[in-house]
Order: sequence, then C-alpha cells, then structure tokens
Amino acid sequence: MTRAAIPGLPSRHPIGELLPGLYADDDLAQRFTAGLDTVLAPVFATLDNLPAYFQPHLAPADFLAWLADWVAMEADPAWPEEVRRAVVLRAVALHRWRGTGRGLQERLRLVLGVGSEIVDGGGVAWSTSPGPALPPAPAGELLVRVWPERTSEVDEEQVLAVVRACCPVHLGCRVEILQGPPDSAGGEES
Repeated sequence: MTRAAIPGLPSRHPIGELLPGLYADDDLAQRFTAGLDTVLAPVFATLDNLPAYFQPHLAPADFLAWLADWVAMEADPAWPEEVRRAVVLRAVALHRWRGTGRGLQERLRLVLGVGSEIVDGGGVAWSTSPGPALPPAPAGELLVRVWPERTSEVDEEQVLAVVRACCPVHLGCRVEILQGPPDSAGGEES
C-alpha cells in the first residue's frame, strides 16, 4: 500500500465547502479546490489514522520496516508479514533478553517457529558464598539444538542466520536439528 494519491478517495474535509459564499457557486474555484482535495485526501486519511500506524498489528505492511527500525529490531523482508508484525510487537521483550540463551530461544521460536535448547560453552558461574570452585574453561562454542514446533521442517541455513546474528562474536556456533525436544523419545539428531 502507498500513501500517495488514491483514485476516488473522498476528502473528509473538502476545501470547496470552506470557501466564502462568494465562491460557493464559482465553477473554477470548486474545480480547483476539488483538485486540491484529491491531493490532500490521502494526507488527511493518514493523519486521521495516525495512531494505527504505531500499532504493529494495525500498521500498513509497507510501514512495518520503518516501525521495526524505530524500535531497533531487524525484521527481514523475506519473513512472512505476521512474523514481522510479531517481532516489532515483542521488541521490548526481545531487547530485554538480548544476548542470553532465553533471548535466542524466543527469537528462534518467534521467527522460525522452532523449539530450541541452548548449550553454552561455559566459563561463567556465580555463588552467594565466598571461595566457590571456578567454572570449567570456556569451550568457545555455542551449541543450539532445534526442533520443529510450528513447521514440519527446519531450515538449517535460516537457523544459522538467526543464531549468528545473536551469538557473541568470540564464540563459534553449531546447530543440530532434532526431530523433537531432547527429552522426548524422538529427540535424535537428523
């Protein structure tokens, strides 16, 4: 959809009706203002509906990319429209969990419709008492196991693209595709 001139779109505020009575019957003035009404009708329609433009589930499809930029989210134009809308709608939650396993799981579920298990390379621990044992040396790799939830198949390249976009630069990442969740009977690697 475009917000340019739309043939036949009536103006909610016709200029000809606002002219002084002297010009009410003037054919030239009425035709001239009717031309302006045609140009201004999409502007008025946009302004009258402006609150809807800032609601991801109501915004025009061509406005989603701008709205995604506005909330600092990447919404790939190749994704289905409903996924792009959901990503923009959940931007705050996704930003809150960015850089964590939970954030990556949420993004994978939202964008690709897959369940996931994140196996971190380690290297971080916390304790409430002094002198705890140190964590094992970091493996330098992030293992992501995924399985289909909303879809019947999992595209490994798409999963890798999402994981690489969310994975810290200093870690390598590896993806394993499973038939179902790891704790289920059908959880073997494909």
